Amino acid sequence: MEYEFRRNSLTGTFLASFSMDHEVLGQWFTEELGPELAKIQQVLDMIREIKTDKRGAWRLVGNDFTLELEREQARVFANTLGFEQEYELEEAMSLYDAESEAYCGLEDFELALLSWQQFVEKGL
Repeated sequence: MEYEFRRNSLTGTFLASFSMDHEVLGQWFTEELGPELAKIQQVLDMIREIKTDKRGAWRLVGNDFTLELEREQARVFANTLGFEQEYELEEAMSLYDAESEAYCGLEDFELALLSWQQFVEKGL
């Protein structure tokens, strides 16, 4: 999983981009976390609790995306994925949701989050 962090020089917003199959992580970092250091620390604290078996799992529901943390993995998905389809798709057709959901190992997610934290701290 590759990622890149940038800051928009015109608006001052922090932007995260992740490699293919993990694009939604970039949206989550950008839109749900942003430069909120307290929220970043909260997620890091929950990862630490999960890794030390003080907590089995944890979920953070945001405006557009939800983060789920478990012992082995992190999952980010668009909140709209939970809605039922109101129509039937033709046979051999399916909805493309690769940009709406992504899984990665908990340690990889933690490293990306620590990098984001450092990036934000330098940019504030």
